[in-house]
Amino acid sequence: MANQVITGIKETAQSITGAARPWGDFLDLSAFSFPSSIADATTRVTQNLTHFRINYSIILLILLGLTLITRPIAILAFIAVGLAWFFLYFAREEPLTIFGFTIDDGIVAVLLIGLSIGSLVTTGVWLRALTTVGFGVLVLILHAALRGTDDLVSDDLESPYGPMLSTAGGGNDGARGDYSGI
Repeated sequence: MANQVITGIKETAQSITGAARPWGDFLDLSAFSFPSSIADATTRVTQNLTHFRINYSIILLILLGLTLITRPIAILAFIAVGLAWFFLYFAREEPLTIFGFTIDDGIVAVLLIGLSIGSLVTTGVWLRALTTVGFGVLVLILHAALRGTDDLVSDDLESPYGPMLSTAGGGNDGARGDYSGI
């Protein structure tokens, strides 16, 4: 049982770090420039957040971990909360069933978010954690706005408008007409 847990945690960690983009691409100084307009900055932020989402998440988690290092009880609480997230949300393949009742993933997520917030408040690090995450998000948005997107793989760059633009070229599904004459 313990070996299965350790193996599961190792596999999850490897899949997360494997999904991260190369740090050399993330920190490539030649890709940085000022955006030409607010629309360009918005597009860059959207595309970079999509492309480098794992890298950004890793940075935020490291910053949060460094913030909590001064409070050992907070570290223990967040290890427990992290394990709860892992076992109750990420590592499950079938729906969560308690006492014969199937619990929706959305409810599980809300309860885990509540547990996370509760542990922040009870350990007394909520303000420090909130400040750190806020600062980290600002730095990451600044990075995303300044990093050009010309060298990124186009398969992963989705428009922020997603499905609204997928049929803009005149879809042929029969349900939509040609509105070019309007």
